[in-house]
Parts: sequence; structure tokens; C-alpha cells
Amino acid sequence: MSASSDVRTARRSPAAEAPSGVPGWLVALLAVASGMTVANLYYAQPLLSALSDVFHVGTSTAGALITLTQVGYVLGMLFLVPLGDRLEKRNLITVLLTVTTLALVAAGLATSFPMLLIASLVSGATSVVAQILVPFAASLAPDHARGRVVGRVMSGLLTGILLSRTLSSLVSDVAGWRVVFLGSAVLMALLAVALRVALPEHAPTTTIPYHHVLRSTVQLVRTHPVLLRRGLYQAAMFGAFSAFWTTVSFVLTGPRFHYSAVGVGVFALVGAAGAAVAPFAGRWADRGLVRPMTGAAFVVAALAFAVAGFGGHSVVLIALAAILLDMAVQTTLILGQHTIYQLDADARARLNSAFIATFFVGGALGSQLGSLVYHSGGWTSLTLLGAALPLLALGYWATERAAGRRGGRRAARV
Repeated sequence: MSASSDVRTARRSPAAEAPSGVPGWLVALLAVASGMTVANLYYAQPLLSALSDVFHVGTSTAGALITLTQVGYVLGMLFLVPLGDRLEKRNLITVLLTVTTLALVAAGLATSFPMLLIASLVSGATSVVAQILVPFAASLAPDHARGRVVGRVMSGLLTGILLSRTLSSLVSDVAGWRVVFLGSAVLMALLAVALRVALPEHAPTTTIPYHHVLRSTVQLVRTHPVLLRRGLYQAAMFGAFSAFWTTVSFVLTGPRFHYSAVGVGVFALVGAAGAAVAPFAGRWADRGLVRPMTGAAFVVAALAFAVAGFGGHSVVLIALAAILLDMAVQTTLILGQHTIYQLDADARARLNSAFIATFFVGGALGSQLGSLVYHSGGWTSLTLLGAALPLLALGYWATERAAGRRGGRRAARV
């Protein structure tokens, strides 16, 4: 069954008479599922101090848990997400969520730190289910409503990222760190069953061998310059996002504000307000406003760091900066995905793989560089770095039309 036939089937059902052409309950399920799976990457961040004490390892060693989870996610993006074009998606999602469940159980029952590291690597790799669900939603939606549907699903994913630290802090404070992982394992098992029942069958869009699928992912970057461009845009934005959220906890727990670990987790709820922009970003994309709203988002991100820099002594201004930054990052992410999904309807999983992997590297670099800059130069230096990244993207964005005109002239000569 093809994606188009799925959409036709959905349109015939009474529940699917929404303008998006996809049942509202299905969009909501995909949004919740995306948020729940991507949250697995961030649960451990507030737990590092407790894990360091439990397993008798240093703080730098405990930090390797976060790094290895992120490495697993990158590996999953490169080697598992492209399978979304090669295999039937519902079966692939079921298998990956089953493995995620087992890995989280192993993490929750870990008796040694190496066991926890291995379990986190595996759960990080298979949590890329979120990045299979987003192109799945894009394939189900008709062209005129694709941006709105992707925006709604992405709002769930981004809310999961922002709320995961808060949830982890609160649960571990009440019931212990093991319950965080075991509780997520239960959620993943329930999610596997729910998606298995609710999702329509979605046939593969290609039959080429797996190694050719991986090779074709690289070729897509060469074939579609806009894919690399949007990936670099988002790498700059996600780098700024990661730099902010990696270091703001040091500010809040420091002598200026004296927040507890739970207090930092609660502060992260502020950023969730930025998820409200996701549906609007989808509508902007559907109306053909991708380019102007991308430029506007870069400006808003830079202004967010200006607010954070001037408001270093005010938690209200830092919170305002967090909201502005999250809104800007989510806007460029949704506009970017809307753009790349139009490049090749038969390769959306591979396009998403290349796009996410590109900007995820930017996020990792931003997190590391942000930590170094903060510890060497303080919050003011961090905000200057954060503002510089979207401004660099804005400079690159200014070349977009010139690059398009040159490409058009080359095509005309051919």
C-alpha cells in the first residue's frame, strides 16, 4: 500500500475530515510518541550527580553517559533511519521500540557503570523512532497541509526534549533514578503496542540493497544543495540551543540564584512554552513563507542571547530568553523539514537522516564549546558565542537567493 493510498483511505474515514487530511487523533499520537521516544536521550542529564555516587565514578566519567547516548543517536540516524525507506515502517517502528524497551530495562537494573553505558548506547540508537515518525506523518499528509501536520508532530517532539529533564528530576527525587529508566521502559512498551494498532501499513519506497540505501543518503546531499544548506542552518541554531541549555544550569545553581537540581528542572518548563510556535511554523511553511521566516528566526535567536546577556542578574529575563530561543530553533527546524521533504517523496527517511545528523553534530559542538566558553569567560562570553551562531547563519542565509539564481542560470545553459 502506498503513502497516497493511505491518505485516500484516511480521507474516507469519518475521523479524517479535518483540513489536514489526516485524523486528528493520529497526529496527536504521533506527536506524543515522538516526544516520548526522544526524551530518552535527556533523562540522564539531571541524574549525573546521583549516578556518580551510586557507581563510585568521577563526574567527568559520569558525563560519558550523556556523550555515549548522543553517539548512539547519531549512529541510529546514520544507519537505522534510512531503513524507513527500505522497510515497512510499522514493522520497523515496532522492532525498534521493543529494543528500546529492553535497553531501558537493562539501564534501570544496571549493577555496574559499564552496563549502564552499553544500555544507554543502545537506547540512544533506537530512540531514533522519533525521526521515523516525522517523515511518516509527512507522507500521510497532502501537499497543502504537510507543514501543519509536521509542525504539530514536531511540537510533541520538541516538548519531549524540553520536559524530559524536568520529569527526570522530579521522578528521581521522589522514587530514585532507577524508576526513571524503568518507567520509560513501560511507556515504550505501551507505545509499541499503540503504534502497532493505530498506524496504517506503509510500504517501502525503495527496494535497493541496504548498503545502497546508505550510499544514496550521501548522494542526496550532493544532489540537493538545499539539504546541506538547511542542515547547516539548523546546526548553527541547535549549537546555540545546546550551548544555552548546557550552561544555564551552572548559572541557576551558582551563587547568584542558588537553585536546586529540581529547581533547574522546573526552570526547563519555561522553554516548553516555545513549543507553541510549532503549529504556526507549519502554517508559515504551507503559505510559502519559508525564506522570510527563516531569516526572522535567526534574528530572534540572536536577540534572545542579547536579552540573556543583559539579564544575567534576572531569572525572568533569562526565562524570556529561553522562550525566544526555543521558538526560533523550533521555527527553523520545522521550516527546514518542510523544505527537505519536498525534495524527493520516495526518500524522506534518508533526507531526514542526513538533515538531523548534520545539525546534531552542530548541537554536540555547541554544547562542548559552550561549556568551555562559560567556564573560561563566564555567562557574558557564553551569550556572545550564542548570538554569533545565528548571526553566522543569517549571513549564510543572505546568500541563498544569489545561489539560487546561479543554479537557475546553470540549469538554463544545460
